[in-house]
Amino acid sequence: MNKIPKYWHQAKKNLSKKDNIMKKIIEKYSTPSEIILTSRKDVFFSLCKSIVGQQISVAAANSVFVKFEKICKNKINANVVKNLTTQQLRGCGLSKQKIRGIKNLAKQILDKTFNPKLIAKMPDEDAISYLSQLRQIGRWSAEMILLFTYNRPNIWPVKDIGLLRAISKNYKKKYLPPEKFVNILQKKFSPYCSVATWYLWRSIDPEPIQY
Repeated sequence: MNKIPKYWHQAKKNLSKKDNIMKKIIEKYSTPSEIILTSRKDVFFSLCKSIVGQQISVAAANSVFVKFEKICKNKINANVVKNLTTQQLRGCGLSKQKIRGIKNLAKQILDKTFNPKLIAKMPDEDAISYLSQLRQIGRWSAEMILLFTYNRPNIWPVKDIGLLRAISKNYKKKYLPPEKFVNILQKKFSPYCSVATWYLWRSIDPEPIQY
């Protein structure tokens, strides 16, 4: 993992000034040993982890990914994955669709029809569109990659169940919170929606998310 994003501390100050509820959340989870957003800067690893974790519980996803890491001999990269058999991947607990997604990702990395280096220069929406062209990667997965791998500062994943639950809990709204209210928060928290998202997640889950 790398160092925390350069914008992190400024973002905390900015968000605390704009919103009293967010200020309380930040204060509660800001300790000397605070766990914060970092990145492994490994797009292939993160995309594989995203595909593995789709539509299953966190515990199930972790179990499958441990097995996936094992058959990769802890070297999760396109060359290694390319040489894995369908049977090996199925043995990890991966579905047919997820196997296709992971194998297709490895192929596109190797034949350079998908180039992660291009993403760094793209605006958020262009990057989301580019990532979403990959098999098994939709908008939510693309947003998670931008947030966790690229540490983009202003990602607000409005379809994320955890974020919506946290908004409902902290702002005393019904679940699902009204779309209009979610959009108001987005405008208020910009340009640091990623940091607001992180602390809202923390408010409902003691185990910080990492990709």
